[in-house]
Amino acid sequence: MSAPQWMDARNILCVRLDSMGDVLMCTPAMRALRQARPGRTLTLLSSASGTALAPYLDDVDAVITYAAPWMKAGASHGAPHPPSADSDFIGQLAERHFDAAVVFTSFSQSALPAALMCYMAGIPLRLGHCRENPYRMLSHWVPDDEPGAQIRHEVQRQRDLVASVGCRSADARMQFALRAHDLVAVRRMLEERGIRRGRPWMLMHPGASAASRRYPPERWADVIGALSRRTGCPIVLTGDAHEAALIEGIRAACGVATHSLAGQLGLGQLGAAIRLATVVVSNNTGPAHIAAALGTPLATLYALTNPQHTPWQVESRLLFHDVPCRFCYKSVCPEGHHDCLGKVAPAAVVDAVCSLMGAARHYPASSMGP
Repeated sequence: MSAPQWMDARNILCVRLDSMGDVLMCTPAMRALRQARPGRTLTLLSSASGTALAPYLDDVDAVITYAAPWMKAGASHGAPHPPSADSDFIGQLAERHFDAAVVFTSFSQSALPAALMCYMAGIPLRLGHCRENPYRMLSHWVPDDEPGAQIRHEVQRQRDLVASVGCRSADARMQFALRAHDLVAVRRMLEERGIRRGRPWMLMHPGASAASRRYPPERWADVIGALSRRTGCPIVLTGDAHEAALIEGIRAACGVATHSLAGQLGLGQLGAAIRLATVVVSNNTGPAHIAAALGTPLATLYALTNPQHTPWQVESRLLFHDVPCRFCYKSVCPEGHHDCLGKVAPAAVVDAVCSLMGAARHYPASSMGP
């Protein structure tokens, strides 16, 4: 099959079976798919975390949630997953009569399980990266030369994939479409805490799904205390309900007044809070990618587990301590020392945040020790 056949495809399945941040990094590629043909519809097939983004993705028309057993998100889902469930799911895909499927993966993943699923569902056009010859599993095969020949940002990898079948867009921004009611709700929450419009404030997101990507809580407390004393700006901490204990522990240890919205924000409201913040400080996790999509300046505590997921097209500061074991792709530090984050000095974080706020010229240089 030739690439021009993709121009005739109207009903496309976009497969990204990872989490929220991974789906966000596919949004420029999905925009290119959508814009390549008038009247085209896109369906996102992803994990529960990924499909939760759908109300904020204007290029996505429908979603299918699937806990794929070959993916980390699916394997950790907890619910029993007999093979018959996958057979039934393939039948459900076949009923949708998709014209084409794009399998988005990072270079550490294989497209073949999802490609086989799409092949068995009778989807005629199937595009993906693959190292080995996929034969009939992919109708359009892009040989995967990462990480040997190059390492691209995840956003660029996916844009290059769809460009191989003629789908290109000059707009490379990630997408997160804010809703007016979420902005109104968050402004009300901020005003209730004395943070009025026009006043600079900082949003801190100390959590992350993987332990290897979490800056230590005691370091967060040091950063928050120093930033509050140095800038006088309000600090708001966010996180899921299950992270409330982490956040309360940080608040108790930092020695300054802070505000918590942990467990109080839906995804749209979290996006609104990120957009309204002057600066976001976050681990490398979903909210960091939302900040990049919304253009909010971002200081990222960037664990060196993966080189592909740095902030995309946003004013940012990347904070890490270089280590020989960089790019381990592990959810838990395999060396047990967590030095790539643990050795990031709070003073460096404070200075990075102040530079993003344009505050460096107003406040004295940080005198904090490492």
